[in-house]
Amino acid sequence: MTISFKKIISLAIPLIIGIAIIYYQFSTLTQEQLKTIESCFKKADYFYVFLSLVIALFGYWSRSYRWKYALNHLGYKTNFYNDFLSVCVSYLVNLTIPRSGEVSRAVLLKKYENVPFDKGFGTIVAERLVDLLVFFIFFIFAFVLQFDKLYSFLSSNISFPNLIIVACFLAISFVVLLYFWIYSNHKIILNLKQKLAGLTEGMLSIIKMKDKWKYIFHSFFLWFVYLAMFFVSFYALPETQNIPFDIILMGFVFGSLAIGFTNGGLGAYPLAIAMVFSLFGIQREISIAFGWLVWTSQTILTIIIGLVAYLLLPIINKK
Repeated sequence: MTISFKKIISLAIPLIIGIAIIYYQFSTLTQEQLKTIESCFKKADYFYVFLSLVIALFGYWSRSYRWKYALNHLGYKTNFYNDFLSVCVSYLVNLTIPRSGEVSRAVLLKKYENVPFDKGFGTIVAERLVDLLVFFIFFIFAFVLQFDKLYSFLSSNISFPNLIIVACFLAISFVVLLYFWIYSNHKIILNLKQKLAGLTEGMLSIIKMKDKWKYIFHSFFLWFVYLAMFFVSFYALPETQNIPFDIILMGFVFGSLAIGFTNGGLGAYPLAIAMVFSLFGIQREISIAFGWLVWTSQTILTIIIGLVAYLLLPIINKK
């Protein structure tokens, strides 16, 4: 299998899944529901959509500043404009192949700041792990707020014996995987251990970082920015303005998970939003319209800023 063919497969599979999700989502809607979705886009207050995009820019800025602290810790004094524009391009690249933007960011840093690829990529992987930890806090908080609702849903749809069977299966699977992880000498396991050791080293370097508290602040600030731009978007539609915050938080959590499932969350993001909101009795067509409104506006912003950043990088670095 050639490298180019691998790239095509990596691009095509998430894209096909996204298109299939879109087809499934809209093929199951009635003409009346489709008209409601169209009406939502026409009557939406785009001031709040624009405001959410302005808030999103703070996320780009914060991620760039956080990255600079990590690079400074390694001894590389980079130009903030290069850091910022590289981050913007990485968001754009992520719309093609999920998580490929991290690689492009390290490549651009090597090209314009002469930071070794492995060093730059290591800081990016470390920050993704930090993002995962912060997101997990949001995840737990959302489930605590909606524990009664979720428990009621699970208890009414899953019988207790089946729940015990699933729990036993997961426990046995965990023990088996743990055994293989500790005692296996298989090449794949050894490679995973080596990569995990590198990631652990990257995480520990944050503790030794001079600006670690600033780094941690931006790590939380980033996710509050993401939540704020999601929250503001609810004021764009009259039907979503009074949705309680705990439900909004649940939608934010599952929407965030869906983004990495396909190219930039194509199809998956609106579907995740619709599924979560339907659980809380919100009209399906309203949920779908809201999900597409948020996803479309954010994707347009990502494309525009990413293309502008890509064009500006060689200009500001012209000697």
